Formats: sequence, C-alpha cells, structure tokens
Amino acid sequence: MKLGFIGTGKIASSVIIGICNSKIEYNQIIISPRNRKIANSLKRRFKKISIAKNNQEIVDKSNWVFLSVTPKVGEKIIKRLKFKASQTVVSFISTINLSELKKMIKVKSKIVRAIPLPPISLKKGPVPICPPNKKVKNFFDKIGSTIEIKNEKLSINFWSTSGMMASYYDMLRVISDWLVKKGIKRQDAQKYITTLFLALSEDAVVNSQKELKYLVKESQTPKGLNEQGLKIMSKKGVYKSVINTLNSIHKRLNK
Repeated sequence: MKLGFIGTGKIASSVIIGICNSKIEYNQIIISPRNRKIANSLKRRFKKISIAKNNQEIVDKSNWVFLSVTPKVGEKIIKRLKFKASQTVVSFISTINLSELKKMIKVKSKIVRAIPLPPISLKKGPVPICPPNKKVKNFFDKIGSTIEIKNEKLSINFWSTSGMMASYYDMLRVISDWLVKKGIKRQDAQKYITTLFLALSEDAVVNSQKELKYLVKESQTPKGLNEQGLKIMSKKGVYKSVINTLNSIHKRLNK
C-alpha cells in the first residue's frame, strides 16, 4: 500500500512519524514538498519516504491520500486534483465537511474525516473518525485510539475540543514561567510541570470509569491548597471562559 500526504505541517509529520514507528504495513509514503525543511527531514529519517514534485503526483501514486492542509489552501487545491474512485481519502481539514469534500473530489472515493493530534507521533492519543470505516479504524488503532462517529454533526464537538490544545500548552508555559520567576531553573520547572500534568492525566485515564467530578472532589482536602486553587479559579470565571471558548470554536465549525 502506498500512502500520500498532501501537506507537511505539524499534524502530517506527526502522523507520518507515528506510521513509520508502527507495525502498519506500507510500501511507500509520498509527501508533498510544500514545507521543504520538514519534507527533507522526514526523508532523511525514514527510508520509505519520497518527496513528490507536486500534489497531483501524490494522488496518482497513492492508494490512500491524506489531506493535511489549512482550510484556505484546501479550498484552493483539492478541486483541481484528479482523484480515483478506488482511493481512500482521509481529511484532517477542520472546516471542510464531508459534503464539501465530495463535491471537490468529484469521484466516489471513500472519504473519511479524522482528527489526529501531535502526540500521534508517539503512538498516543484519540483519533475520532467520521464516518465509521473499518480499514481506517484499524489503521489508526495502530498509532492511537480510534473513536468512530456516525454523525458528522456530533463529530464537530470533537473538532471543537481539539482546538484547546494550544491553550493547554500555554497553561503549562504560564505555570512553568511562574516557577522560573521564583528562582527555579527553566529545565527543572518545565520537567516538573509537564511530568506532573502527565501523571494527572494518566490517573484520570485509569479512573475514567468514574465521572471526572469525583476526581475533582478527591483531589481536595478541606481548607487545603487544591480547594483554594479551585475556588479562586472558579470565582475568576476561568472555567466559564473555557466553555465560552468551546462554544465559539463550535460556532465557527457549524457554519
């Protein structure tokens, strides 16, 4: 099987790294030259990667085509490409829905939308896909945890929450910077904060059969530090701001 990637940004490169370090069977990965630095780096790192001259060459030579460009670029280039009905097209594009993709692609290819995130390079993290597709599910299960969604309207909720990734990283940055200002070496501050939140997330996964509100309750003691932190952030409207942000992203996706 030959896999083609149109777009070589962070998400595409993360998926490619995950594939190359997995047990997925493939003959070749063909990538676009759009980001020459990333493309050359991937080619040097993995033997089965080749760089195409243009996007049409990727489509011509691939059994599966992954669309990993910005919505603006996608609207411009996808309709110009000549796809084959025998192909599987997997789109990582956030704001181009299935109906629009079908019109752009023109032929009756199997089209699936997927939401991989950078940790997929480590073969970690959920990958929502819509509509359900057994082969695509089996593929992503080898580099992550696939969640099949039958209703595209429901899948928008997952796209919305994926928009909180940068906000999460920025929270880690803010806390790390606070430690640095208090005299802690940056390397130690970042190691502590990232491993702390990793441990908390792993604990949440292990206890995911419970509602998260129980973990919130169990992590506090009366008049303790965590109770104080939660009360202050709640009073400041931090969590309401999170909901407002999700609603705003959701509204954009629900155009």
